[in-house]
Amino acid sequence: MESIWSLLGQAWRWVWDNIFYINIILAVLIVFFQRRDPKAVWTWLLALYFLPIVGFIFYLLICQDYRKQKMFRIKDVEDSLNSMRSKQEEDLIRNKTHIHDSVLQEYADLALYNLEANGAVYTRGNDIQVFTDGIAKFEDLKAEIQCAKQYIHMEYYIIQNDSLFGEISQLLMEKAREGVEVRVLYDAMGCRMMPPWAMRGLKQAGVKVAVFFPAILKWFQIRVNYRNHRKIVVIDGKVGYVGGFNIGEEYISKKRKFGYWRDTHLKLWGPSVMALQLRFVLDWNFAAKDNLFRDAKYFQEGENDRHGDKGVQIVASGPDSRSQEIRDNYLRLMHKAKDHIYIQTPYFVPDEAILSALIIAAKSGVDVRLMIPCKPDHPFVYWASYSYIWDLLEAGAKCYTYQNGFLHSKLVTADGLVACCGTANMDIRSFQLNFEVNAVIYDQDTTRELEDAFLKDICQSKEITRELYAQRSLVVRVKEQVSRLLSPLL
Repeated sequence: MESIWSLLGQAWRWVWDNIFYINIILAVLIVFFQRRDPKAVWTWLLALYFLPIVGFIFYLLICQDYRKQKMFRIKDVEDSLNSMRSKQEEDLIRNKTHIHDSVLQEYADLALYNLEANGAVYTRGNDIQVFTDGIAKFEDLKAEIQCAKQYIHMEYYIIQNDSLFGEISQLLMEKAREGVEVRVLYDAMGCRMMPPWAMRGLKQAGVKVAVFFPAILKWFQIRVNYRNHRKIVVIDGKVGYVGGFNIGEEYISKKRKFGYWRDTHLKLWGPSVMALQLRFVLDWNFAAKDNLFRDAKYFQEGENDRHGDKGVQIVASGPDSRSQEIRDNYLRLMHKAKDHIYIQTPYFVPDEAILSALIIAAKSGVDVRLMIPCKPDHPFVYWASYSYIWDLLEAGAKCYTYQNGFLHSKLVTADGLVACCGTANMDIRSFQLNFEVNAVIYDQDTTRELEDAFLKDICQSKEITRELYAQRSLVVRVKEQVSRLLSPLL
């Protein structure tokens, strides 16, 4: 035993004596062996300087590169999808596919970009219901669960083991006992506080449960930086849900810490539901090592009594993508806006492209308005968000902090014509590291409904003027600068 300790002591002394050279080798690995944003590289080098070796261990844990991996294989449906996409690309290029409202014809290039870059098929004939309140959203979801006849597919980033999950899980178990196929997919990192026994009742009732990127041990997650942040529900191919609400009491405003929870969620009817279904199936197949593509019933649009004429594209992105599809979709919206851009996001940590687009728009006379929460749930991210506000104020944009609780809505609208809403925040994490999904809505009525909600929120918000921003205390300024320095890692 003593010899083992002696060897360990000698090894540690050797590492300590050669720490300078070891750090140089590790720095070379960080710089040359993976292509990353220079800011992120410098941040990691700084971490390595102040935390020799330990910084590199953190780098290995949270900076794996998934862009080299084909994580979500769709071999079973690839031919039919490619044929559909090719036909739609040709139609869009030749202006044969007409977005319903003539005013929206100018956004056909955005639809084409999303199709070519993300494989997001433009669907028409949809209807949309907007939820801005958690109680209303979950009451509606519970009613739809009770009406399910064939299957319920549910995917959430966070599921809290509380009263709301208790109500939903009871309904899911009842449906499973009736013979309805029920699948629940959740993210290991988002549900790290979920006790192991919490899902036992679901499984015993016949509900199929899968975990995205499960931890090796309960608290040890080697892919801690990569999270499935999507929130998707599809029921019988009839209705789909996507947006910001997770499952937990805070999302129905029952947590005193946050107060009223202001979010945005969409309920979809029509062919866009199948696009959400495809995203769920890809995620489920990867996590559960299953293949739902073998059963055609999951890809048949369910009958419903609501038929609309709204255009929708479902756009997904993640660390396995070579480009940042949702970020680039935001960029295209911002560059095309002529009158106004409204943004709601709990975390505003933009990269240079997004920040520049907003600054250019504001300086060009576009009415740019940004709304963030008045209170942090992640302090570093909050203060990093606050640090970027001056750049917008200086360009002439208007910025607000929502005062009536916590703002968790993820929304971008342009000119009252097109909106993008879903799970992606306006931050580097959502652009590069998280698995996200958004709905791009080509419809004036829905976009104006979302913008009306935004303008109503301004009445419960505080505008951050240049004068007010200049009065920040020294402590706040230090928090901002430190958080902004760390923004590539947030």
